[in-house]
Amino acid sequence: MPEPESTPTATSAPASPQSFEDLAASRRQWIDDVLHPWCQTASFKQLRRLETEWLDIAGRVDVNATLWTWAWERFEGLTHPEMAGVNETHQVRVSLHDGTVVTGFPDSRLSLRGVLVLVGTAANRLQDHGPFSIDDVAAVKPVE
Repeated sequence: MPEPESTPTATSAPASPQSFEDLAASRRQWIDDVLHPWCQTASFKQLRRLETEWLDIAGRVDVNATLWTWAWERFEGLTHPEMAGVNETHQVRVSLHDGTVVTGFPDSRLSLRGVLVLVGTAANRLQDHGPFSIDDVAAVKPVE
């Protein structure tokens, strides 16, 4: 029988916060220690499921700046710590699980909701590559 999908949960019950500041710190710790790392390893299906409940789970924050940026962080250099979404400023080489390799600049406008689109060139013309699901991407390397 397949293993049921899990959602991010705390591993142990923390002590009850005594003040508002304690409560806020506890939530921030859960986001940093549980939710953020979970997004970096979850499957496309799990991420899309979480997206529908994002406001209830993460609060009133931009889903692209948090959930999807955190998910893409599993590939070093694809995101920038001070930017939401994928980093468009560096050309990358994307290897897919099927063996396909594509080179281009990530397009953050089109790379939404767990898909990656690259802008590259073919026959001296700009061309979009993708969209590629986060589950289809095996590796991302910067092009030197």
